[in-house]
Amino acid sequence: MSESQTPAPDRPAGELIEEAPVTATAAANVPSAQATGGRSFLPKSTLLRHLLVLVLCAVGAVILLEITDPFTNSQLASLTYYAIAAGGLTVLTGLNGQISLGHGALMAVGAYTTALFLQTERGEEPLPLPLILLISVVTATVVGALVGVAAARLHGPYLAGATLALAVGLPGLAVYFQGTFGGDQGLRVRAPQPPDAFTSFIDFVSGNAATGTKWLAYVGTICLLITYFLLANLMRSRIGRTWRAVRDQEVAAELAGINLGAWRVLAFVVSAAAAGLAGGVLALVVRLAAPSGFSLVLSLSLLTAIVLGGLGSLLGALLGSALLVFLPPFVTDLGGSFGLDNTKAAQIAPFVYGVVLIVAMIFAPAGFVGTVRLRWMTYRAKRAAAGRATNGG
Repeated sequence: MSESQTPAPDRPAGELIEEAPVTATAAANVPSAQATGGRSFLPKSTLLRHLLVLVLCAVGAVILLEITDPFTNSQLASLTYYAIAAGGLTVLTGLNGQISLGHGALMAVGAYTTALFLQTERGEEPLPLPLILLISVVTATVVGALVGVAAARLHGPYLAGATLALAVGLPGLAVYFQGTFGGDQGLRVRAPQPPDAFTSFIDFVSGNAATGTKWLAYVGTICLLITYFLLANLMRSRIGRTWRAVRDQEVAAELAGINLGAWRVLAFVVSAAAAGLAGGVLALVVRLAAPSGFSLVLSLSLLTAIVLGGLGSLLGALLGSALLVFLPPFVTDLGGSFGLDNTKAAQIAPFVYGVVLIVAMIFAPAGFVGTVRLRWMTYRAKRAAAGRATNGG
């Protein structure tokens, strides 16, 4: 099955809208005859291209973090854990076609694991931070594998209902096991201090103060870049093509010898690993792991982020996450400038976000990135058709 296969015209309109950005992403990544005929300065290897993008994004992130104020640094740190979780959900929903409403619970697993490993007695040194985050990823992966195996035969609204129960029930365990997880108050997280190497790096790059907020923003950024690099390579590999086949044509994929249940479980495991890392970063940035931070609203926010940005696109997941982080304070400040108090201005933010979601679904049903790609592909197709007509005439 081709990665850029167009859905059959007799399929439901809603299904076409949901899969359009993913199909656009796949088609945009397949070089056309015109593109291959021209000269390209990018490496031919997918891995090398992604490494080049990784280096450029790392340089851009350093510049952005050094030219912005501490409050913006904290916002960027929040963006990282939203984007990591949304990237994992993009694999599950956009690439494999499974709808999950339980990613907030998987983030809670990563957050509580990180918080527990940072709860040390006075005088004791905690484990290295990379190792703690890795343990959080493994723990969330194990939970995700168990949920994925249990829901392997579920699809569509049935899977959404099962993961909804996970989102509602799992954070409640913190209340039941109050002695371990702190109950409703949660666990306070003591974030590690910046190492001397980080202080030297910041002093060399910009000479600014190496604050704790900036350190956590860098930690989140490193985790985000590594996650997106791995996910991007996975999406362009044989595994990504198999997930698309399972999503687009279940019967044909099964006839081709693909174990649908196993591949769906694998997608859930990869997505859970990203959610676990996002939860660990969230615990560090917020400095708290509490049940109230992992409600159903978090899972729904992640789902709306990838829908707004464009299903199946990591760039879309990043843009949708940015909207989650930066739109509420912008609306709050705008309401304050019109004379509203902070409480009323903050109450307007969810309404504005809902309006943005509705407008996007009307004018950009494939998401921001998906719509741009579809229009670009349409423009290229019309241009190629006009060129063939000119040459034929």
